[in-house]
Amino acid sequence: MTIRSNLLLAAGLAFGVAISALPATAQQNPQAQSRPIKPASPAAIGYAKEILAMKNASAMYANAIPNMVGRVKDSLLQSNLNYQKDLNEVALIVAQAMAGRDKEIGEQMARIYASDFTEPELKDLATFYKSPLGQKLLAQEPQSISASMNYMQQWAQSFSEEVNGQFRAEMRKRGKEI
Repeated sequence: MTIRSNLLLAAGLAFGVAISALPATAQQNPQAQSRPIKPASPAAIGYAKEILAMKNASAMYANAIPNMVGRVKDSLLQSNLNYQKDLNEVALIVAQAMAGRDKEIGEQMARIYASDFTEPELKDLATFYKSPLGQKLLAQEPQSISASMNYMQQWAQSFSEEVNGQFRAEMRKRGKEI
């Protein structure tokens, strides 16, 4: 049982770190979803798109269409097992018909960035990401985040064992073995 709780703690910590490492627009923050997006100039949106391209943001939603089509198909299959062959064929047709719609995500992300940052700020960010330090950040940050997450998992495992030991010691003082 303690191994399971330790793993859950480590997974929870890793998930928290992973979520905090994502761009704010990728997080499921109700305030971020409900707030209005301010109009932005075409230049600001262009800079935002350039920044998102340099950050390879499209990787976050690259499989959005096939994943959604697959989830809907699987959901329909649960109550329509007799139609498995047809649903598999229809899934291919729907995926082809919807191909390219994931670009809507990138467009909206650019609008959000252009709403959150001024045109001069976006221009400065684009310039920064093109600089040697910006290029290093783009290249190194995923490994730094991954290494940080691995450390957090190891730390959580070790810390959980230490906390567990403290609980057992305190309970032993009370004459109760757990």
